[in-house]
Amino acid sequence: MVGLLALVTSLVAVIGVVIYLSYAGVQLPEFGTGDEQVLAAAVVPEPKSKALMDPVGMWTAPDWSTVDAEANAADIKYGRELIANTAAYLGPNGSVRKISNGLNCQNCHLNAGTAPLGNNYGAVLATYPKVRARSGKSEDIPKRINDCFERSLNGQGLERDSKEMIAMVAYMEWLGQGVPKGEKPKGAGIYALPLLDRAADPVRGKTVYDSQCQSCHQADGQGIAKADGSGYIYPPLWGPNSYNQGAGLYRLSRFAGYVKANMPLGATYENPLMSDEDAWDVAAYVNSLERPSKDLTGDWPDISKKPMDHPFGPYSDPFSEQQHKYGPFKPIQEAKASTQ
Repeated sequence: MVGLLALVTSLVAVIGVVIYLSYAGVQLPEFGTGDEQVLAAAVVPEPKSKALMDPVGMWTAPDWSTVDAEANAADIKYGRELIANTAAYLGPNGSVRKISNGLNCQNCHLNAGTAPLGNNYGAVLATYPKVRARSGKSEDIPKRINDCFERSLNGQGLERDSKEMIAMVAYMEWLGQGVPKGEKPKGAGIYALPLLDRAADPVRGKTVYDSQCQSCHQADGQGIAKADGSGYIYPPLWGPNSYNQGAGLYRLSRFAGYVKANMPLGATYENPLMSDEDAWDVAAYVNSLERPSKDLTGDWPDISKKPMDHPFGPYSDPFSEQQHKYGPFKPIQEAKASTQ
């Protein structure tokens, strides 16, 4: 009661001072729009950013308008066209050759390989050639491109001296200009999605797929083909025309990270639209379904180098093939770290 009385007394005193100053002709500050904004800024906290990574310092592609200044501008332009519209030139009805499944490179490497955290090509020139644990050998850019043709595009590789290979290499090298040798720029590749404390759930993932993905990729996962047969508006995610079991996206962490930063349509790394759990589960659903197979007997000659989510044994640890495919991955990761 005493405290309440003191508070009322203080308020009366403040009001009295204001009235006195007003009668005395003292100009009191007016709380207009600017003051209200200051007060609001002081009271209302800034909304927490949803961005998966701070955009400051993010790799961006060179200005496309500068291409004409390059001595090999024609190759660079053709290379970009091949990345964006691979199927039209090299798909089942390709105008140049018929060596791939109808997908475009940019179905996995968004915006012709220029999107931040969209599996872009920003690090290619700076990091190749390099020894890759999957093959156990040094690989250059043409070898890496052919890996994608044989795995993600479930087809055949290009001749190293072909016009198409030269053009694709030229485009990737142009994109990587300015990146110091041996460095991977910020935003290159695929987002590393935090691991779950449980296994990814394909059954729950189907529910996510039905609500978030099927409007583009369709209920049967076969996407929407272009009317002229030159590829897809939205690509198939499983079945005979999708990537095979040797593709990078068949690893769950790769698929889930790609989805988190880029899917469904309209999502970006700055504004992701799917929760971490949903991304893991929908990846598990998609990769649980039938797709083309590939002979992988030459992969990972040193099995201790297999990543935690490589879904085919044998392994150098005691965890099952099922756990390597769907998780939980933390125990696998921790066991591997303890042996290093």
